[in-house]
Amino acid sequence: MTQLTEDTFDQTLQTFIRSEQIDLSGVSFIDPYGMLGLLEIGELCMLEDVRKTVILPRSDEVLRYLARMDFFTIARRYFSLDSSAPEPPEKLQRSADSDVLLEITPIERSNDIHLIVGKVRDRAQAILATHLRYDDRAINGFIVALSEVCQNIIEHSENKGFVGIQKYRFSSLNKNVVKIAVMDVGVGFRTSLSGRFKLKSDLEAIEKALLHGASRYEDEGRGHGLAAVRRFVTQWNGKLSIRSGSARLSLIPSWSRGREREQYLTRFPGAQVNILLPEV
Repeated sequence: MTQLTEDTFDQTLQTFIRSEQIDLSGVSFIDPYGMLGLLEIGELCMLEDVRKTVILPRSDEVLRYLARMDFFTIARRYFSLDSSAPEPPEKLQRSADSDVLLEITPIERSNDIHLIVGKVRDRAQAILATHLRYDDRAINGFIVALSEVCQNIIEHSENKGFVGIQKYRFSSLNKNVVKIAVMDVGVGFRTSLSGRFKLKSDLEAIEKALLHGASRYEDEGRGHGLAAVRRFVTQWNGKLSIRSGSARLSLIPSWSRGREREQYLTRFPGAQVNILLPEV
């Protein structure tokens, strides 16, 4: 495997969950979704009292990026790290000119969301305004959407999660794009909503939450968080995908590709959210 991204997540699950070692030596590209997916595999292994060895990428560029995203700080909780690089990962120099909007950050309690929002807001002008040409209204919408996705973990997953955000240059679009990944290995959409609704599948559960504003809570006003995220992403011509259990629902703009509804994927607990926002 040469890439760890949303597109390779199912292959990653099939390859790594059953293996004693996770071999990343040939990986030449990894994005926040790939990193969070790997950490959530580690979280799942820890819950089962299993500790695997990760063979780190040979690429210095990838190692530097992992260090810049604080991946190693968290990965050591779950994995034994084996590196063939000439320098240990923590010794690799971080780039001062970074496009990282938010390093991999745990979400365990509401206070974490306040810290996350504050850190992103501090960096928003440098990245969202300069590279995506977002105005203040768009940046505020971005902050609200990020907060809602993170809050979903606190309120619904019954577990902790992670978030990471990075700016990329998409040469095929000739535009800058920001990727937001948020994940947990909690109860997932179907279990969360099953107390109020009869659901036939994971896909139906995601649809209820994202498209119809359903919530596990009966209180009026609940369940609009993901709907607000959907409206923001659609307004700015972005891409949104939510994977839970064995299904994924995606909102796909004209500049991207993929299937809107997918079922019978490799089953994995919790929820995995991926948002791509392009330059205006």
